[in-house]
Amino acid sequence: MYNTVKTPEKLVFKHFSNKSYSLFAALGKEVLIGVLAIPMLSSAQAAEGKAMDNETMHADSLVHNGKDIGEVVVTASRAPLTLAQQARTVTVLTQRDIAALPAQSINDLLKYAAGVDVRQRGPIGAQTDVSVRGGNDEQVAILLNGISISDPQTGHNAFDIPVNPSDIERIEVLEGPAARVYGTSSLLGAINIVTKKNLSSDRISTSASPSATQWQGDGYLEGGSHGYLSAGARVAVANSQWQHSLSTGYSRSDGYTRSKGGHLSTDYSGLHSFYQGSYSDPNVIVSWHAGLSTRGWGSSTFYSKNFDNQYEHTFKSFTAIQAETRQGRIHLRPAIYWNHQYDRFELFRGDDAVTGMTLANGNTLKIPFNYHRADIFGANLNSWFDWALGRTAMGLELRNEDLVSTNLGEALHKAKPIHGTDRYYRYGLDRTNIQLALEHNIFLGPLTVSGGIIAVKNSWADMPMKVYPSADLSLQLSPVWKLYASYNSSLRMPSVTELYYSVGGFKADAHLQPEELNAFEAGMKMTANGISGNMSAFYNHYKNLIDWIVDGTKDENGNLVAKSVNFGKINAYGFEGTIAFDFLRLIPSQHVLRSFTTSYCYIQQSEEQNEGITSNYVLEYLKHKWVSQLGLNLCRKLSLDISYRLHHRMGAYRDTAGELQRYGTYGLLDAKLSWNERSWSAYVEGNNLFDKNYEEVGNVPQPGIWIIGGVKIKL
Repeated sequence: MYNTVKTPEKLVFKHFSNKSYSLFAALGKEVLIGVLAIPMLSSAQAAEGKAMDNETMHADSLVHNGKDIGEVVVTASRAPLTLAQQARTVTVLTQRDIAALPAQSINDLLKYAAGVDVRQRGPIGAQTDVSVRGGNDEQVAILLNGISISDPQTGHNAFDIPVNPSDIERIEVLEGPAARVYGTSSLLGAINIVTKKNLSSDRISTSASPSATQWQGDGYLEGGSHGYLSAGARVAVANSQWQHSLSTGYSRSDGYTRSKGGHLSTDYSGLHSFYQGSYSDPNVIVSWHAGLSTRGWGSSTFYSKNFDNQYEHTFKSFTAIQAETRQGRIHLRPAIYWNHQYDRFELFRGDDAVTGMTLANGNTLKIPFNYHRADIFGANLNSWFDWALGRTAMGLELRNEDLVSTNLGEALHKAKPIHGTDRYYRYGLDRTNIQLALEHNIFLGPLTVSGGIIAVKNSWADMPMKVYPSADLSLQLSPVWKLYASYNSSLRMPSVTELYYSVGGFKADAHLQPEELNAFEAGMKMTANGISGNMSAFYNHYKNLIDWIVDGTKDENGNLVAKSVNFGKINAYGFEGTIAFDFLRLIPSQHVLRSFTTSYCYIQQSEEQNEGITSNYVLEYLKHKWVSQLGLNLCRKLSLDISYRLHHRMGAYRDTAGELQRYGTYGLLDAKLSWNERSWSAYVEGNNLFDKNYEEVGNVPQPGIWIIGGVKIKL
């Protein structure tokens, strides 16, 4: 956000731009971006890369003396640390990665991270579960510009985010728990989507005065298989102190399946708009955003294998304002936010009649539409300061979640009308979470020791105050090699769905206990000229894991029931590795080979095998995931990017006939061919080019080959 020297003691590199709303800044630490902690999915140009290496080495020698260097590395602690000092695995998808990948949604982009499991239930990311390192969609904190947008009702709709891939500056993925940094919703990690804010440097007029207002515009249009169409635009204006941008987009598809009655069953349509702004001067930085998203999609057999004409509609809005002081010994970052979420689920699409259908035993199934509305208010204050014994950071956050529903929660004292209907919200849940974090960092030359705690109090079920410790170690052996290790503990509160959803073959338990996790990780990172890599091993011990299981219990109509339970204790271990080659730096005499990255993640869970029990989430995980990407410059303006993903999923599901089916192994080939001019680009991309039949979620077949073409214009 700023690119001038802040004080005589502080150094800033002008071709970087600081983002105060980054995941690692907004929650009480400095976000310093420039050299990625994990090179996965990213390859820099040769000249830029060499400069980055020199700047990183200089930065590492300064930070423990209390000097603040703008945008050098991604940190994963509450206080700002350099690349040489941090001890966590962080994956960053940059603008370059996003432009090269054949992806139409944020969910699609995350498929190419080896440690991330993306289980899609529809086209274009219509409804997707995203998890990290063998967990489930409820165990990952989701943030937009550093502000939590996690959904307290259900993780199924957590990625209903009002931005397109073309609006994104980067996506930061922290793998592994870190409650003291991101809060208690990050049991197994955090994903932060950072949107574009500054004007693109390659289109800034160098002849204009520094105080002059400049503007830029972007637009795109693409279409393809299954009636897919998407269009959007973005405009941004800025001067030396103020910046504003506004984007909007629309997408739709007929989907790739039909119901038994011949109707669309995986169709999709969605509209979003997103505004953000900022103000900066020598004393303070203030940023804000406001976005809304509305979409609907045919849910086929997503939520129940017995009905293939389900439908869901959501509306979400997000507003936030953040600030950061730039003077004084104590650095302060306050923030406030409000997220509003609305959801309507139709088991029988378009039919809100009380009578749904007649069962074989003569009983009448009565399932009207389910309505849910949630308002989430939050405020946090984070700070850090240097003193004789190191660097200390503190954070305090208050978050209130207020949900009303037609079927989730406790009975309300007074029913509330549902807008646009003659129905009423008769149930609800209001809970408040307070958390206090404390962290301290000690710098002993190449060794950095970080430790901290998070204290948590939630009003739900009169939960007592709980404290969770963590510690990190990082040792820079040389400019090329680094060793790191960490221990983290965390918890997660049950979602409202897990506590109260008892409809249509599901039976929830309102007395579920919070999930708890103790995790250990150790690894090694290397960065050389044109080659970078990472290898880490991890061990997770879960307690009171929440899962939906089928154990043979039946309802009054004789149908099997899925129950929410605390599924005992489970241990998981695994390792993850990445190696990336930047051929433009390794072999500068050639220009065809651009980059190659290959990543692999292995996970093994150890749990008691219970005969006759089918797990919906806990025992379903990717045991093996391998991702490889090759970037080629076919000529000066024509590029080809090829990606291959291999998955092997553990677990099983019951098909529509009630037979137990186990997940298999499948490989997917994707590619994108692009012609790039300065002011426009055209591209053709294909997903699942081998036309494989596969399922990421039971009874939800995924689409075969999908071809899309499009054009982007820069003004």
